[in-house]
Amino acid sequence: MKKIGAILAVSCLAVLAARPGVGAEPLAANVSAERLSKATAENGNWMLHGRTYKEERFSPLDQIKRENLEQLNLAWHADLDSERGQEATPIVVDGIMYVSTAWSKVFALDAASGKQLWSYDPKVPGEWAVHACCDVVNRGVAVWEGKVFVGTLDGRLVALDSRTGMPVWETLTIDRKYPYTITGAPRVVKGKVIIGNGGAEMGVRGYVTAYDSETGKQVWRFYTVPGDPSKPFESPILASAAKTWSGEWWKFGGGGTVWDSMSYDPELDLLYIGVGNGSPWNHKIRSEGKGDNLFLSSIVALRPDTGEYVWHYQTTPGDSWDYTATQHMILADMQIEGQERKVLMQAPKNGFFYVLDRTNGKLISAEKYAAMNWATGVDKETGRPIENPEARYANNPNGLFIALPGPSGAHNWHPMSFSPRTGLVYIPALTLGFPFLADTSMTADREQGWNAGVRMGVGLLPTDKRTRDEMKANVFGQLLAWDPIRQKAAWAVRHPGVWNGGVLSTAADLVFQGTQQGELVAYSAADGTKLWSRKTLSGVIAPPISYAVNGEQYVAVLVGFGGSIALTGGEAALGTFPQPNKPRLLAFKIGGKDVLAVGAERTAVTTTSVPPKIGDVQTVANGNELYHLYCGACHGIGAISGGVLPDLRHSELVGSRDAFNSVVREGALKSRGMAPFAAVLSDSQTEAIRAYVIDRAHNPIPEEVQ
Repeated sequence: MKKIGAILAVSCLAVLAARPGVGAEPLAANVSAERLSKATAENGNWMLHGRTYKEERFSPLDQIKRENLEQLNLAWHADLDSERGQEATPIVVDGIMYVSTAWSKVFALDAASGKQLWSYDPKVPGEWAVHACCDVVNRGVAVWEGKVFVGTLDGRLVALDSRTGMPVWETLTIDRKYPYTITGAPRVVKGKVIIGNGGAEMGVRGYVTAYDSETGKQVWRFYTVPGDPSKPFESPILASAAKTWSGEWWKFGGGGTVWDSMSYDPELDLLYIGVGNGSPWNHKIRSEGKGDNLFLSSIVALRPDTGEYVWHYQTTPGDSWDYTATQHMILADMQIEGQERKVLMQAPKNGFFYVLDRTNGKLISAEKYAAMNWATGVDKETGRPIENPEARYANNPNGLFIALPGPSGAHNWHPMSFSPRTGLVYIPALTLGFPFLADTSMTADREQGWNAGVRMGVGLLPTDKRTRDEMKANVFGQLLAWDPIRQKAAWAVRHPGVWNGGVLSTAADLVFQGTQQGELVAYSAADGTKLWSRKTLSGVIAPPISYAVNGEQYVAVLVGFGGSIALTGGEAALGTFPQPNKPRLLAFKIGGKDVLAVGAERTAVTTTSVPPKIGDVQTVANGNELYHLYCGACHGIGAISGGVLPDLRHSELVGSRDAFNSVVREGALKSRGMAPFAAVLSDSQTEAIRAYVIDRAHNPIPEEVQ
């Protein structure tokens, strides 16, 4: 008995020593299912992407309030090493901040001082950037039981030790024969790390996968679109989904990537995923213009243990405009018409604000939250949009339809916020149309970059000043306060730029948002009055968070312009922020004493060094097609850079055929993200692109004429 007692005593000591805080250093990122279920009560932490599983992005902290806002100043800042877009939501657990940046890098910092504790670089090959439709961004990490999880641009899921930043395990989530990327933040549910991917513009098939958080082993995978019907379907529901497709869609990839939003309801044990656009965009090419094409542009509910399908709601059947349903989804319990309802709210790209019953996916309401011309409303009985027939551009005699909203949507990935205090949802909305012109030459076997089935080079505004001014008046951003019960706007603040940051609301009835012009602003949650602002010296597209350390409340945000509008948007991204792009992480508190150094002004664009024109009219026309197929997604529609990547019209490389070839075809700058294109572009085709870029340099838009 003495021997047994001694063994038990030793065992108990070993158990006690292994417990955090008892004979050992407390476990960093000590986040568990039990703790996350009570995340609402942990006011000082921001442990999940949306702070809680409900994804409300509402902070219960109220130390920073209207009465002391003028004392809210910069507490600390951390400079970042990449001048690309910054889109991540920082995670804060027990005084430590974990944040991802461009190129899928991860940093741990002291949340009170900004002191770096460790960093991790997954060393994504620079040339993989060619597969990223919308910049080399990353939207955040997830933490769970001492690990930090990040998805990398080149398709890996990596688990890091939260104390050291050293890799614990790494799993390849994609087949690298295909141009997949990961830019979204993982979610951890019941010990499973959930991650999707991007690449629909490049011709891939979408899916979402769950991995064991301890080992990295795949637990389940749910495909969002059916594959080749001559082969067994991966799940029974895909056999039903295949009936909504036509032609040989699988040869185009199909699309449906789950590249951003997810949310989870622990009570219902349902995981909600947002599904993206088709591949290609053009429904007539993708599916012969037939069928709803499930589960494109849909919200899908799954069982997180198995990936089993439960229900879906499709926001845009037969999508042909890149109207994804990957946008932020918020869960809430609301009194609607005298009845308590468990709802899911989403403001997807298509311009309708949806309130769904999250127990079964049934539509409760849907109303326009933005200007649109592709549809007139949503049929409340069927849940389907009432389309404008002209919106099906591939059926138009001239093949053209100027759609509102365009493929950037009326709301993109930038997270919205819901305040239980005001009952309002705060949406970073935008108004930007797009001319859809069908690309009738596209076939499934055409080797290409941008896989849209539309001609991207027709997006330039006319040069006539009066017409330009009229059209530009309908290009702007908004912070929109939306009442989800009454389905109408409570107030709106207009921004001159379309591409502004995500939103945070707080218990002090404040709403924080960064702007494309380079400000972090606090508004009254009740009426939108601007109460406070500070210069950030670069455009802000990321969402702010709020947390507390040692009894002091902070508001933190990543700064750095980028993303799809900054790269692809051309004129839509011009002239909206005066400073060079200088990404940083900023944290503000009452009485902060830190100061940012003012950078140099952005250099004005000139045409003094433009090389002579080359090639004839047909060569330039060919170059236009090739440029928008391979180059426009990064260097801008019309060869107009949004300010993040080099403006090719004013690059010294354009003046030399050899220098241009060395970069475009041979990959001289591949380490910086410029992949070689020799496999798809001949020497003569590359010269046609150069001729087009030079021609564009000789024809500047009116604002650029000095």
